[in-house]
Amino acid sequence: MNTSSDTRSRTPAAPTARPGAGSYGPSSIGTPAQARELVCHTLAALGPLPPGQVDDLLLVTSELVTNAHRHGGGVTDFGIAVGPDRVTVSVADASGETPRRHELRDELRPGGFGWPIVLRLCREVTVDARPDGKTIHAAVTVDR
Repeated sequence: MNTSSDTRSRTPAAPTARPGAGSYGPSSIGTPAQARELVCHTLAALGPLPPGQVDDLLLVTSELVTNAHRHGGGVTDFGIAVGPDRVTVSVADASGETPRRHELRDELRPGGFGWPIVLRLCREVTVDARPDGKTIHAAVTVDR
């Protein structure tokens, strides 16, 4: 029995592509709000989850999509996979550069907090880097 489900948003030109499979055009997820809406819709089908876990997942989603736009040329694919004890959000972008922490922050420059937030809230984070982009898979623990 398969206890995992997977919801993806991608362009019609590549319905069988998976995040990280290659470059196949812009995702239909254009904003963090659209990504959060898809996550909320998926979570609603699971039944009630602790509010803190939902909040964590929505914050991680927002940060990853925002970073894809800010640093990666936009979202090229978006997916959400539900397992028995985790929900994994996958965000692909067009930059092959992997995220990194900024150890020395310029107090006058905004930003730099998203990646540490993602790392702190997630059970597991993996980055699949390719020459034409990367996919970040971020898993948040859930009690189902």
